[in-house]
Amino acid sequence: MAHPDLSISKGKWRGRESYTLANGCLRLVTLAGGGHIAELVHIGEDGVSPLWIPPWTTQEPYSYRARRDAAKYGSITEGKLLSGLTGHNICLDYFGSPSTEESRQGLSQHGEAPSARWIPARRRVTASEAALTLRTRLPVARLEFEREITLCPGEPVVHFRETVTNLARADHFFHWTQHVTLGPPFLAADEVTVSLPGTKVMTFPHGYDEGKALLQPGRTFEWPSAPRKPKGVTDLSRPLSEEGLGYVVGVLLDPQAEWGFISAVNRRLGLLIAYCFRRADFPWVALWEENKAIEAVPWRAQTVALGLEFGTTPLPVSRRENFTSGGALFNVPTATCVPARAAKTVEYMACLAHVPPGFGQVRAITPEASGIVITGAEGAAPIRLPVARLGRL
Repeated sequence: MAHPDLSISKGKWRGRESYTLANGCLRLVTLAGGGHIAELVHIGEDGVSPLWIPPWTTQEPYSYRARRDAAKYGSITEGKLLSGLTGHNICLDYFGSPSTEESRQGLSQHGEAPSARWIPARRRVTASEAALTLRTRLPVARLEFEREITLCPGEPVVHFRETVTNLARADHFFHWTQHVTLGPPFLAADEVTVSLPGTKVMTFPHGYDEGKALLQPGRTFEWPSAPRKPKGVTDLSRPLSEEGLGYVVGVLLDPQAEWGFISAVNRRLGLLIAYCFRRADFPWVALWEENKAIEAVPWRAQTVALGLEFGTTPLPVSRRENFTSGGALFNVPTATCVPARAAKTVEYMACLAHVPPGFGQVRAITPEASGIVITGAEGAAPIRLPVARLGRL
């Protein structure tokens, strides 16, 4: 018999085909167009989702047509992705923009997966879990991608299991990045603190949109103190320091840690979002901040967003630039591989939790026998979250 709090339903989210999973504690919405995680909220409360919703009206990205949609969303290079982008999206099989030649073949930013149509492959609702599996094919990359999303009763945790299958008879080197993007009202200046186990960092070598860079390009530093442009230092754990500017940096997660995580706390709302994963799967985090800087369509200098993008690749340069520059940064690979006619699987989880006043910045997220422990400021009581499937991660 199915648990009364567990459910999976098909519907519409802002006019787009969607699937909603609920477990009595959380409600998650995922989209068929691009597979984006559009919303994650606590049930029965004010409904604040930390995930970014763009200020423009989105559509199913697989329906993008340049002649009709370029004026609204931009050219195929970015417009196809931007037409459907929201929340947490996958970057596969590359992280960044396509080359000029790839754009001519219809490819858009961050690969085929976030612009493709995803179809339901399996769904189950039992006494112990609600699980939905969506699948899509990447015909150019010759890959198949599958994501299983699982909720267990009463847990403020979402479990993700993803599998990339190589349909070709040759090894495939590629990028696999979880582009988690936060937005208002959760994301607000002087209210949010970002935490992750960062070490070495490099700023984006190509600056930011038309000279709107907050940081100096191509510089290395130690997390979180970044070299401001033209001089000075910015603490990247405190976002939205200057309106009209933006940045991208690549952060190497602590090589000594078994777990990696990204987290953000909104002190006013008393709300924390975090993702936890095996560092061996995702050794990098790309931070992207857009603070009303980009003036081109569809941005129009109206967007406030913060990307905490954990994956196999530090920076969203073109695939050609990534591979021809040596395929490593700080002596750590910047790509992964799925062997010929084989599959590769990763698991990770997201949590949405309340934090008490004075909890402060997340200092650590660690596993224990029955769940995870989130440690805040010195002297603050840690937050313990039950996780039934922790052993799988």
